[in-house]
Amino acid sequence: MTLEPEIDWPRFSAVDMRVGRIVAVEEFPEARNPAWTLRIDFGPEIGERRSSARIAHYAREQLEGRLVVAVVNFPPKQIGPVRSEVLVLGALNAAEGVRLLGPDVGSEPGDRIA
Repeated sequence: MTLEPEIDWPRFSAVDMRVGRIVAVEEFPEARNPAWTLRIDFGPEIGERRSSARIAHYAREQLEGRLVVAVVNFPPKQIGPVRSEVLVLGALNAAEGVRLLGPDVGSEPGDRIA
């Protein structure tokens, strides 16, 4: 695996990553690869946003109420019938797919990742 090209601090700091709480998990049968549609609460400043996530190895019960980290300032992306408004972050594991990144205990929806 090769590293991506270096970026400078201003470019990195332009990425707005926030803590969110998954409040609803909906099936996404139209997806080419198994996926869920998530509704995520990012607190009063941002509110709820939707995301399509290829994390089908997680059961609905493992996702609802879970804190996640997401990029909230990408433009929306149409994925089939779903308008994905945020990018939920995870670590790519060759054997299991995406493993969600989560904030430490005490984090709240809307907290900015620094």
